[in-house]
Amino acid sequence: MRVGYGWDSHEFKSGIPLRIGGLEIPHPKGLGGHSDGDVLLHAITDALLGAIAGPDIGTLFSPSDSRWKGADSSVFLAEALERVTSAGFQIGNVDSTLILAAPKIGPQADRIRERVAELLNIPADRVGIKAKTPEGMGTENAAIAHAVVLLEERPTGSRHTKSTRKATRR
Repeated sequence: MRVGYGWDSHEFKSGIPLRIGGLEIPHPKGLGGHSDGDVLLHAITDALLGAIAGPDIGTLFSPSDSRWKGADSSVFLAEALERVTSAGFQIGNVDSTLILAAPKIGPQADRIRERVAELLNIPADRVGIKAKTPEGMGTENAAIAHAVVLLEERPTGSRHTKSTRKATRR
């Protein structure tokens, strides 16, 4: 098993759509960033990459590279998922917390959970979506996302032999 942790933050800006978890969420401001600013998908991407000791999202998809300007963050997530699969792992579950003053995530949580599960090719009951307000943090004009993933070795096609597995479980 492997555990990965990721987090991301972006400031709210006028004139752009708000995207969280691969969905457009009704709100007068979106999240600024080089790509679409989807803090949740960015945090999950980094958690997946961290669990396999891979490069972080900024290394793979540099903000200085014009190819990623305005990019859909599901592209980043798909690359991380491919790397997880190639490393011989599958997702056990994902848990996340969004921290933002508005909009309220509760009414959108089930839709976000379903979309994230779809993007990760896992059942929705393996995706946790929680939201908190940033009381006293001074981050009312930003959104923050934390994500944790549990990876399990794939039952077939694993890159480890039985003897290697024994040695790594000590």
